This record gives sequence, structure tokens and C-alpha cells, in this order.
Amino acid sequence: MRSRTEATATPTRGNLLDSLPPVWLVLVGIVSVQTGAGVAKNLFDALPPAAVVWLRLLTSAILLVLVARPVLRARTRADWMVVVGYGVALAAMNFFIYQAFARIPLGIAVTIEYLGPLLIAIVGSRRRVDLVWAGMAGLGVAALGVEFRSLDPVGVLFAVLAAVAWAGYILLSAATGRRFDGTSGLAIASVVGVLVMAPAGIAEGGAALLDWRLLLFGLAVGVLSSVVPYTLELNALRRMPPRVFGVLMSLQPAAAALVGLFLLGELLTVWQWAAVACVIIASAGSTRTSSRETVEAAPSTEGEVRRDDP
Repeated sequence: MRSRTEATATPTRGNLLDSLPPVWLVLVGIVSVQTGAGVAKNLFDALPPAAVVWLRLLTSAILLVLVARPVLRARTRADWMVVVGYGVALAAMNFFIYQAFARIPLGIAVTIEYLGPLLIAIVGSRRRVDLVWAGMAGLGVAALGVEFRSLDPVGVLFAVLAAVAWAGYILLSAATGRRFDGTSGLAIASVVGVLVMAPAGIAEGGAALLDWRLLLFGLAVGVLSSVVPYTLELNALRRMPPRVFGVLMSLQPAAAALVGLFLLGELLTVWQWAAVACVIIASAGSTRTSSRETVEAAPSTEGEVRRDDP
């Protein structure tokens, strides 16, 4: 049984997000997460990447638990396996991509990471037009790939590992959304991520983690990179197929390249601009051609949420 306060608050939050098109939620989440990445990269001079990841997860977990107040009772073993797997995927995805950020430009790191959702989009596609948009996004990845020879190979490897973790995140996020109300599953998964990253984060951060200024930046990174995008994406995934979500994520490299330009001074090359054009075309095409399918899938998805709830 939920408390009276939770029963009152959850529908309000749900109605607010449910009133917005899922595509808009994904786009706002993209801008937020890449802005948070830019802020985090500026912290690397004071804190190593593992410490920044742990601080990000810690601040976001605290905020999410306070807001969602997840109910832990009456959960099945399958529920716990899904949400713990989701938490491990969150921790791995953040750790690997932050290690990549420390070694290669933001836009290129996110472009390599995009291979994860791109794979989800291709494997889950049932219509030829979806393959066309996925292929266009793939051209964007190839355009940035022209400059891979000048990149740190370790940074590239970390970005590839982040791509694998991101693919797992997409699938487990959708499964979590069907089993947990609101952002309660995300809150639990964030706590799992904090526990997973605690040894490396605390060991590398040391006394610097007690600096209140760094804690404020960590709070900002947690809100921008975790609370806002994960909450919006979790809601959107309830109302759109994972493969459509994956193709929409093709905007991530473009957003990262622009954030790198304006926040970090990482200039775009001709090939990077070509990649931006490709991923924008892919995202716009996917949004237009899949809008009817997304609307039709919504009632079925909502039904699954109700059936899986304890």
C-alpha cells in the first residue's frame, strides 16, 4: 500500500509529463544531459572522472529518492533483478563515457557511444523506412570516424564500452518503467549505481569531495545529467517503442558537438558539421514517420504498466 502523500503526488507528476509528446521529452533530455556533460568535463581538473561520476550519481540519487519515495515492499524477484540491472547499466554507462570525455572530444565520444542505441534501432526495426533513418544516422557516425586515427585509442575504447552500456540502459529502462510507478524505479536504480561506483569514486576523489564548491557543481551535474533526462526518458519510453527512442537518440552527437563548441571551446570541423546534418535529418525523419506508430503503441504500453504493477 502506498502512503496517502505518495498516492496524491504521483498522479500529478505523471499527468504533467503525460500531457507532453514523448518526442519533446526526449529532446529536452538530450539538451540537459549534454549540458551536464560539459559542466562535468570542466570539473576534471579538480576531480578525476570516477569521482565526478560518483558525485553525479550520489546527488541525483538523493534528489530522486526524496521526490519519488519509492516503495520497496511487495516486489518480486524479477522486479529486483530488472532494477538492479538498470542501476548497474547506469553506473557503467556514466563511468565509461566520462573516462572517454577525459581523453577525446565530447562530440566524438558521444558519437561513438551512439552506436549502442543505433544498434537497438536497427535490430528492432520492422519497416524499411526505419532502416533508412538509422542508416542516415550511421553516416553521421562515419563522418566523425574520419578523424578517429588522431584520437586516444583508450578513449575510443571507453566510448565503445559506453555504447554497449547505453544499449543495455535503453532496454532495462523500458522494463523498469513497466514494473515501477513514476520515477521510483529510477530512484532505486540510482542508489544501486551509487553503491557500485562508491569504491572507485571515493578512492580517486579523496578529500576533494568535501569541498562545498565542488559539491555544488556535482549537484548541478546530477540534476542536468541524471534527474532531468532519465525522468523524461523513462516517461517517454512508456509511450514509444525502444527502437524509435534509439533513432531519436541520434541527436546526441549533434548536441554534444555543439555543447563542446560553446562550453568547452572544442571547435567543429567540416566532418563534424556533416555529422550534425546527418543526425538531424535522421531524427527529424524518424520523428515524422513514427509519430502515428507511437500514438498507437501508447495504450498497449500503459496496459503493460498496470498489469506488471504489484
